[in-house]
Amino acid sequence: MKPLETATFTNSFVDELAGDPSRENVPRQVPGYHYSPVVPTPVASPRLLEWSAEMGAELGLARPPEQGAAVELLAGNRVADSMRPYAARYGGHQFGNWAGQLGDGRAISLGELPGQDGRRWEIQLKGAGPTPYSRRADGRAVLRSSVREFLCSEAMHHLGVPTTRALSLVSTGDQVLRDMFYDGNARPEPGAVVARVAPSFVRFGNFQLLLAHEETDNLRALADYVIRHHFPELGPPSPEVYVAWLTEICRRTAEMVAHWQTVGFVHGVLNTDNMSILGLTIDYGPYGWLEPYEPGWTPNTTDFTNYRYAFGQQPQVCLWNLTQLAQALTPLVPDPELLRPALNHYVATFNRSHHVRLLAKLGLTASTDDAADKQLVGSLLPAMEAAQVDMTLFYRHLSHLTARLQAVDSTAESVEELATELLQAVSYAAPEFEGAAPLRAWLGQYALRLRQEPGTPEAIRAGMLAVNPKYVLRNYLAQQAIEAAETGDLAPLHILHEVLKRPFDEQPEHEALAARRPEWAATKPGSATLSCSS
Repeated sequence: MKPLETATFTNSFVDELAGDPSRENVPRQVPGYHYSPVVPTPVASPRLLEWSAEMGAELGLARPPEQGAAVELLAGNRVADSMRPYAARYGGHQFGNWAGQLGDGRAISLGELPGQDGRRWEIQLKGAGPTPYSRRADGRAVLRSSVREFLCSEAMHHLGVPTTRALSLVSTGDQVLRDMFYDGNARPEPGAVVARVAPSFVRFGNFQLLLAHEETDNLRALADYVIRHHFPELGPPSPEVYVAWLTEICRRTAEMVAHWQTVGFVHGVLNTDNMSILGLTIDYGPYGWLEPYEPGWTPNTTDFTNYRYAFGQQPQVCLWNLTQLAQALTPLVPDPELLRPALNHYVATFNRSHHVRLLAKLGLTASTDDAADKQLVGSLLPAMEAAQVDMTLFYRHLSHLTARLQAVDSTAESVEELATELLQAVSYAAPEFEGAAPLRAWLGQYALRLRQEPGTPEAIRAGMLAVNPKYVLRNYLAQQAIEAAETGDLAPLHILHEVLKRPFDEQPEHEALAARRPEWAATKPGSATLSCSS
């Protein structure tokens, strides 16, 4: 383990792609290039608030002291000799509308470090100051959004969801003016910088902007760079490889979204510029977890008109985004129709992965009657919605009830009694609520299906507990940690970070962090709703 300030960075993106020759750091259009060199803007008094020991170990980095050379680098106050910092140029569709040039407006990549897994990892500072792509913004980030990004990146990793990572959270000592809900109530907030980490931060929008500007040579150069560095198993770039590459992107994206849909994660802003070319969850803004199971829910107030990015819309929206990526890649293949099967592969992969994951959450293995299993699983989701059950709590409590459900024929307990017990623990409505009737009926069908399983009750329960988390980053928990951190109390942040590293463990000493959402959190800003400014 070495100090960050002694690490040697490489800079493949800068070395191999077209860079803007101008060093003028003002908002502007940057046609003809992949990136702009830009130096982070120093802050007043950087201080390390949180560190990912796991990500640090992957990079061979020791945890830095609270202040010092490493923290200066992580805040953007220093640039190491081996770094060649830059902001990437890209465009994208925002809420379905083409937005033109966007780019890294508050993110600056420092370079790459080798990981223990043999990959090189790019380190990017979010909130380190303006870039040519900042438009009318200041390039900064506030503590609340930075806490949310740090915690969620690491929480998703420990859930097993493909994601970008976070290395550090640093306060800046500066105040940042923000209007959280764009309602004219701007206020100064403490600033922060997150060092986030991924093999690459290239997005669908990088390719879209090059197509829009008819920069075919740059488009091919970027595609070839990504394939060489991140998809080498596909072989040297060629028209056939471009098709195979899109197919693999579709596969990875489908697996990622299937995982979101089975842990209850709502991204909130699935614009094409927020879609990773590696199939990673990227850009944690107004995200949330389903509490009452509600497919039409989004935490993002900016989306309250159309609910385009609501939970239940995510699979279809990601297909739409992949279609835009396929369109961007058409200059690289002789016939655009060659790309269509990749999109069909997304649909088939998502449907298969989603079904398999739901079976595992229910402790079921594939049976000879696949149609019956699909009917059972398919009928559960609307029943959960009608009964207003907390998604995370429902699957976790169901895991503990399976042995008793299997044994109802030989015990005094009935399915009806167990249904009441379950609803009392996981529903936001009263157990006798008439909307719970479909879930009560479903539980009887499930009990019959459980008895067909060859595994022991103990094995079924253990398997379910291994895929049904007890702890997720509920918005109200993040908000409590934020409010404490804003007063200087970092204990809730540290505790929440540690608990979320073991989301499938019981951790009885932290039972309160697995509780149903309290009533006050249903309407409190930050605990229920956020905006793109979050």
